[in-house]
Amino acid sequence: MHHEDQQAGALTKARIRADLTRSGLNLIGQALSIFDADLQLAVANNQYQAMFDLPNALTRPGASFEETIRFLVLRGEYGPQDDPEASVAYRVAQARQFQPHYFERERADGRWVAVEGAPLTQGGWVTVYTDITEIKRQESLLRARSAELSDQVLQNAERLAAANRQLAATNAALSEAQRILTRTEARTRQVTEMVPAHIAHMDAQFRYTFSNRRLPSIFPGAADDIVGLTVERALGAQTFATLLPYMTRALAGDPQVFEITHPTSGRRIRIALTPDRQGAGVYILSTDVSAEVQAREALAHAGKRSLAAQLTSGMAHDFGNLLTIILGLQSRLAARDLPPDAAQDVQATLAAARRGADLLNRLARISGERDLSLHPVDLPALCRQVATLARPSLSDGTRLDLRLATIPGPLLLDPDALQDSLLNLILNADAATGPGGCITLAAGRSGDWLQIAVSDTGPGFTPEALIRATQPFFTTKGGQGSGLGLSMVYDQTKLVGGTLRLENTGTGARVTLRLPWRPVVPQMVLLVEDDDAIRTQVRDQLTGLGHAVIEAASLAEATALTDLPGLTLILSDIQLGDGLGLDLAAPVPILLMTSLPPGDALRCRSAGPVLTKPFTSARLAAALALATKDQP
Repeated sequence: MHHEDQQAGALTKARIRADLTRSGLNLIGQALSIFDADLQLAVANNQYQAMFDLPNALTRPGASFEETIRFLVLRGEYGPQDDPEASVAYRVAQARQFQPHYFERERADGRWVAVEGAPLTQGGWVTVYTDITEIKRQESLLRARSAELSDQVLQNAERLAAANRQLAATNAALSEAQRILTRTEARTRQVTEMVPAHIAHMDAQFRYTFSNRRLPSIFPGAADDIVGLTVERALGAQTFATLLPYMTRALAGDPQVFEITHPTSGRRIRIALTPDRQGAGVYILSTDVSAEVQAREALAHAGKRSLAAQLTSGMAHDFGNLLTIILGLQSRLAARDLPPDAAQDVQATLAAARRGADLLNRLARISGERDLSLHPVDLPALCRQVATLARPSLSDGTRLDLRLATIPGPLLLDPDALQDSLLNLILNADAATGPGGCITLAAGRSGDWLQIAVSDTGPGFTPEALIRATQPFFTTKGGQGSGLGLSMVYDQTKLVGGTLRLENTGTGARVTLRLPWRPVVPQMVLLVEDDDAIRTQVRDQLTGLGHAVIEAASLAEATALTDLPGLTLILSDIQLGDGLGLDLAAPVPILLMTSLPPGDALRCRSAGPVLTKPFTSARLAAALALATKDQP
């Protein structure tokens, strides 16, 4: 309802502006008409209809210029015409090649009208019609009695005429300058609106006085028409509170460059504030640098992973052999009949050795390459399974609560990675909270994101942890932690295109994962592949993603099935035994696959993206989503 109210308000304001414009034009003494680039009437005042005695149909917005000229020609407005239609065609052709003009003509009823037309930078033109009948009559009388007038009167008249001509020339020059200025301003605005950043000006009251209408592309959800609005109203109270200290310093004359995280979208925004030296205000340049920050963080993490890889490659073999020996000896000791104290020491040694082996495995996982593995996942069921696994390991009296919003159907997720991440976050929260605390696992949709948050009632993150918690080997647990848990969560989240955010809530800490919202929309797919083994493999991938599959082994067989009821997508190889998948025609989207390299001439004939064989289920899922994104 709020969106509908805004639309209704916008329509009301637009209607009021249109009424005010029309009322103002009706107060002008001359007749006025504006036709757009399509030769349709955009605006006209009452004097326009009255001067030419036009019917109502020809004075409404959208009226045809050609029909208006035809009406005037047939009525004799332009005098007798041997070929009225030729006269209409001539004037329409002139309008299509419009040039600025001024002329005076006598109408059929003997009255004189001055016609002045000027082009508009948006296309079309404006024409002003002035009734100069009385002026012409006075000029005629002046010429008839010129012999009786004194030389002084004639000289004054000549000087006045010369001054009038000079004034007209000056007005014409001013009009041309105004036209050029208007065109330049329009071009400047067009250029600023093409820039992939938000450019704006704000006054001392934090109110926007200019905007290139790119705010929604930087701050998703914001309005594009913000001139006249305050920053707080345009961006929300939370974002404004973050910006206020910087804006205050900029208004005081101190330029500012800083970065913030948009709380709604999770984007990283770089903002430059430049004081307006000519007036009280600030120029604002806002740029989305999320990709840059992610690349920078990924590079830093890659360096840490590289270090881990070097450590493991140089030491893992020998360390693994030592652990194997230790575990073997301790297992033999544990099997003997030892005094209670000695048996306890043996078990402790075994536990430490196993912990070392587990650390080796985790180092190998963080340093090695990992592939994205998307599958249809029942998220509430996965969260409940994570809770079942985590609860036995929690401290005494610690409670784990689930707050799961309704999720309509399965989502494409990496279930193993997500489960590992959530277990890591819950166990970290338990270590921070201690006995008797409360941990909450919440999940739900937020715009185009799946948002999963783990919060606790502990002391919260330290300032250092907020900055370094996702770095490999950083830990606040002393000798009890490897420092790899949150780093792995970060890497797994980035791998699926998501974001990770750490924050203190006032009652504890919260870690929020934002993953792309990828609902599984079951498709009925016609799979066209002439290789039996490949067709079987791709079919298993499709069914594993929750889709129904109909198989065809040739182009001819596929052609006979393209109009099958319920079919929603065709996945075909480009090269088939009896033809090309490129030649398939169907009322549903067609996604092509091939082992041909990028740049191949046959592959380049495809109108859309092409899957390169072999491909993972994750790449197949992404390609299917892209191919059907505009389908209902």
